[in-house]
Amino acid sequence: MIPESLSPIANHLWQSTLFAGAAGLLTLALRKNSARIRHWVWVVTSLKFLAPFALLIAVGNRVKWRTAPAIAPGVSVVMGQVAQPFVIAAGSVPLPATVPETPNPLMAFLFTVWACGLAAISISWSIRWRCIYANVRAGSPIQLDLPIQAVSSPSFLEPGIFGVFRPVLLLPDGILDHLSPEQWKSVVAHELCHVRHWDNLIALIQMCIESAFWFHPLVWWIGKQIFHERERACDEDVLRLGNEPRTYAQGILKVCELYLESPMACVAGVSGSNLRKRMEEIMANHIGVRLTFVRKVVLATVAVAAVTMPIAVGMLHAPAAHAQSAGQRQIRGRFD
Repeated sequence: MIPESLSPIANHLWQSTLFAGAAGLLTLALRKNSARIRHWVWVVTSLKFLAPFALLIAVGNRVKWRTAPAIAPGVSVVMGQVAQPFVIAAGSVPLPATVPETPNPLMAFLFTVWACGLAAISISWSIRWRCIYANVRAGSPIQLDLPIQAVSSPSFLEPGIFGVFRPVLLLPDGILDHLSPEQWKSVVAHELCHVRHWDNLIALIQMCIESAFWFHPLVWWIGKQIFHERERACDEDVLRLGNEPRTYAQGILKVCELYLESPMACVAGVSGSNLRKRMEEIMANHIGVRLTFVRKVVLATVAVAAVTMPIAVGMLHAPAAHAQSAGQRQIRGRFD
């Protein structure tokens, strides 16, 4: 049985898990389309963990209807039960009003465990970030015909984009001696794709979500899907720019052979993310099909429904809530 104090958290996790399941089915339907579209589907799914449906329902509760809506009340009851399955019925645990609330040791224990996990993950990522930052500080700027600054570092990390609002291309020393001009061009095109789509910012937000919900395996799995689709989306963009698939694949393999993969998703590199499958898609010159008008309409409808349905549930409950509050005010007025 879910304790009353944990029911809001349980409801939020249940709703987010259900939302992720729907997103998984949606990505299956979009498997032949561009990887960037699936990437954004998973990003929105991850952001759902930061936006409880209860917040949108509360917004709907504040909407005052002039007349009660002509909708069967059973519809709103069913939707409310699906959205909040872990609700303790009023009166099921009667407590005298005079009994003071006592501290809940279970809540204190769970909060301590959550805080320790949050601190451990945050410290781990902070240490990795400082190591990469030290490599950037130890590097020396190099002049390249690029829209962002490039830094050559003595580290053995792969080429990657460091930073969010002032991105820097971090390059290991001597990389130009190991890649042909065409391979170098395709690798840089991959990195600039990360910059154009703000992939480091998205990865940083995902890291914060994973830190807060470290206990939920689905959050980590969604993060991996975001990372995989991000790299595949950049591969498609590189091929769409006209780079030769074999040359591009050889450049990625050469980087993987010589350098270490970036230890953080928010430092976007060129390797990683199911390398074998990526190589197969690159060699096949696979570029996702663009969305048709019908699919765009369906996606827009799904996005609007995900936001408006919780608000509608709150609006359906609003008349009863307002009537109850008005009745309570009248009762208080009589005694006053």
